Amino acid sequence: MRRRNQRRRTNTKLEMLGKKFPNIYSLAGGKGKRLFTESLTGKESFPEETLIRMNGKVFREWEPERSKLAAAIMKDISQIGIREGMNVLYLGAAHGYTVSFISDIIRTGMIFAVEKAPQVVRELILVSAERKNVAPVLADAQDFEELGRRVPLVDFVYQDIAQQNQTEIFTRSCRAFLKPGHFGMLAVKARSIDVSRKPKEIFNEVRRTLERELVVVDYRYLDPFEKDHCLFVCKKRN
Repeated sequence: MRRRNQRRRTNTKLEMLGKKFPNIYSLAGGKGKRLFTESLTGKESFPEETLIRMNGKVFREWEPERSKLAAAIMKDISQIGIREGMNVLYLGAAHGYTVSFISDIIRTGMIFAVEKAPQVVRELILVSAERKNVAPVLADAQDFEELGRRVPLVDFVYQDIAQQNQTEIFTRSCRAFLKPGHFGMLAVKARSIDVSRKPKEIFNEVRRTLERELVVVDYRYLDPFEKDHCLFVCKKRN
């Protein structure tokens, strides 16, 4: 993976965000919140990352403009439901930016990173070459028969797919792959569902749909980091 303009800082103090955000850190005493995770590889994973070296460890800055999960944390989502050692199903893994930070969080767990575009999966393979807890899966997130052959039951489901039926894909995925009592997160892009309606109207409809099967624990609109997006935290009933 190509490297350029790597930014490093030293003599900086980081603090854990809290028990509901394990392995996620923020700058102590800085102006505004800035998120970091301890790099699983001991180095950067993507170009132009800011790195902090502290106590012999390397921490990567997690930018909310590039990750909807980071944006939700910046918007004070109450919890994310991801823990060290968990197995994660990530639907819509794209180039692997958010995948790499979840990789830092779960450490000894495994991420099944599903992406249907072959050229993008090639980039995921580069990510997985350095991160042994990332398993790229070339498949359509709607092909539950194929995923069922390649993905086990998991502790967490994360979905970021800009399709009109994204809510249906998420609920079916939780039904098929998520363990009871565990969490999932759905990043909703309103314009992919209906460009003619107001985003908040769509988000309210998505929430009602989710509540038919799942407990909606929290949600956050992601402006100004992601326009017309909302991220839902859900829990599967026992």
